[in-house]
Amino acid sequence: MVINKTNAEHYRWGGDCDGWHLVKAQDLSIIHQRMAPGRGEQCHYHEVARQCFFVISGEMTMELNGRRFTLQPGESIEVAPGALHQIRNEAAQDTEYLVISQPGTRNDRSILPGEH
Repeated sequence: MVINKTNAEHYRWGGDCDGWHLVKAQDLSIIHQRMAPGRGEQCHYHEVARQCFFVISGEMTMELNGRRFTLQPGESIEVAPGALHQIRNEAAQDTEYLVISQPGTRNDRSILPGEH
């Protein structure tokens, strides 16, 4: 079956951001996400999962182990297990991107003490 944003399992996060599960398996997760301007995730890490963030449109800021990266459409960044990371949209328009996680991140997300 062909999967896209119109027929994928959808969820909301951060109040006004969207996610669509393109692959939702224990051993692999691929999510198409849309992040509104000014939004972001908490700084966190995964014990087991390795991730890749691939920007489709807009711009994404990634803090990875204390280093800051700005990703443009067509660019990606890999996040190894145990790496502290946080994504944000500091641009004026939405950003859309893929989050590919192997294995999936269910029950594998740790937020640093003091983070909200």
